[in-house]
Amino acid sequence: MTVSQALVEFLANQYSIDRVGTDDHRERLISGMFGIFGHGNVAGVGQALLQSQSRDPKAMPYYQGRNEQGMVHQAVGFTRIRRRRSTYAVSTSVGPGATNMLTGAALATINRLPVLLLPGDVFATRTSDPVLQQLERPDAYDISVNDAFRPLSRYFDRVSRPEQLFSALMNGLRVLTDPVETGAVTISLPQDVQAEVLDVPAEFLAERDWRIRRPAPEPDDIAAAARAIRAAKRPLIVAGGGVLYAFAEDALADFTVATGIPVGNTQAGVGVLPWDHPFSLGAIGSTGTTAANRLAAEADLVIGIGTRYEDFTTGSRTIFANPDVKFININVAPIDAYKHGTAIAVVADARKALIALGVALGGFRVGADLERTIAAEKKNWDAVVEAAHSTSYTPLPAQAEIIGAVNEISEARDVVVCAAGSLPGDLHKMWRVRDSSGYHVEYGFSCMGYEIAGGIGVKRGAPDRDVFIMVGDGSYLMMHTELVTAVAENIKIIVVLIQNHGYASIGSLSESLGSQRFGTQYRYLDESAHSFDDGDRLPVDLALNAESLGVNVIRVEPGVDTIADLKVALRKAKLATGPVLIHINSDPMISGPDSESWWDVPVSALSELDSTTQAYETYLAHKKHQKHLLG
Repeated sequence: MTVSQALVEFLANQYSIDRVGTDDHRERLISGMFGIFGHGNVAGVGQALLQSQSRDPKAMPYYQGRNEQGMVHQAVGFTRIRRRRSTYAVSTSVGPGATNMLTGAALATINRLPVLLLPGDVFATRTSDPVLQQLERPDAYDISVNDAFRPLSRYFDRVSRPEQLFSALMNGLRVLTDPVETGAVTISLPQDVQAEVLDVPAEFLAERDWRIRRPAPEPDDIAAAARAIRAAKRPLIVAGGGVLYAFAEDALADFTVATGIPVGNTQAGVGVLPWDHPFSLGAIGSTGTTAANRLAAEADLVIGIGTRYEDFTTGSRTIFANPDVKFININVAPIDAYKHGTAIAVVADARKALIALGVALGGFRVGADLERTIAAEKKNWDAVVEAAHSTSYTPLPAQAEIIGAVNEISEARDVVVCAAGSLPGDLHKMWRVRDSSGYHVEYGFSCMGYEIAGGIGVKRGAPDRDVFIMVGDGSYLMMHTELVTAVAENIKIIVVLIQNHGYASIGSLSESLGSQRFGTQYRYLDESAHSFDDGDRLPVDLALNAESLGVNVIRVEPGVDTIADLKVALRKAKLATGPVLIHINSDPMISGPDSESWWDVPVSALSELDSTTQAYETYLAHKKHQKHLLG
């Protein structure tokens, strides 16, 4: 068989095995393959997929995409909703087809989500050098554009000879199923090697199970963590995505109910507890709730579980303000367990560590004063959200009102999907999650354009759930073409497209930094001043654009009944059988509730603009509270 035929048959027989509790869960590791075919993969992987489908359409299902980056985003959305137990492979041609995946590779690796990337490459033999789209460097002729994947991948290999396929795939799948090392796995496939004949051992093509490791904690680390918790007066848990990937949400709920320790969650950790759980403080950090951030400011012990502590979580190292604060970090990845000068690192699976820590604490519970504070802060923040969600009866609603309407109409098991702009911050603060898989915001890379493609991937992985994709006009314009994929396969997604005529998030940030929303509005160029800030708004009709792609579009017109009309549209969309897009205008100048936190974005230290000078003084005031290490 050819190298490509061996590749396809091998991938069709790989399974993940995961034990959570007493039972093994087994499912296909590679659920299918996306591909756009050109020179570099059409006669190799493309031929192998066609041959496989002619034998058995279910052996390695093939799916079309409209953009290589979008195909990777679909794979990421799928694997996240499947909690990293299954993913897709993505095949591309050489040159721009391959490099279109670079953004997707970065997104997958930063979010630690497994995807298998199979870019075509130039001839290994170099007989036809230089081929169309080949990168030539006078100092290193063995480099192709695919080498750009090296820093963006958790594993990179190039199959320059047919027999290298065996080790490349075995090592690649080892990384895909490793909870510490996982991310983008890139196996570069020279186009001539793809079509070469290879003697393939039967054992290589046989079914193979890849166990997802769930390491138990060291007893000494658990004992040290228990001693620190017993000594604390105001402990706080920061729960990240690792809690969900470890299927530890029930263990976390049991732990916090038993101990009374409150929980703030990161973007990836939304869903670890339902929003109305008595010990859930909601979002923490720069896009957090005042409930979580006020308790963080007083915490003398922070217990990080499954979080990588990026700067939004820590308020750029300002929200943990207690001078005596110490950290316990529970994480399967040592790089995260030891962050910020942590006092106690527990390198272990989150679920196993929580169960062991609960046993070690043996009846410990926080003081009644902390529990009263938790209840009071939750009540205060709930009132803030209710006010933000309430209808203002203005022609252009605030984004918070739109979020409130979608949240109200969605059912508990429905999934909200977002990635970039001002929406993720408002969703983090205000989305009332009711199901552990009900919130899907890609905020590790915050990639504009992820939303629609990623949402399609979520729907592939959870076909029994409705998927609400919330996206602004700026992000929509970055990559809306995968709507055609949803149309072609009749995939039911509900896209809520919020039109605010520009980049609302960066506009607000620009204004706060003294840059007066420069370059963030969609307007005609004023040639006399060479400015995009003062011209008339562009007459772009994004609803009509979506209609032209075959999507069922519902327009919600501006007016005093806008939010009521939006709710009607949402109910109608839930009854649909294919993709629906709801178009609604908003007022980008109305911000969501304040988180009482900060995010470090440097301000020019010298400026002729008064607005920038004033912003710099504010910046210096915040910098005074920033720590190099948290403790």
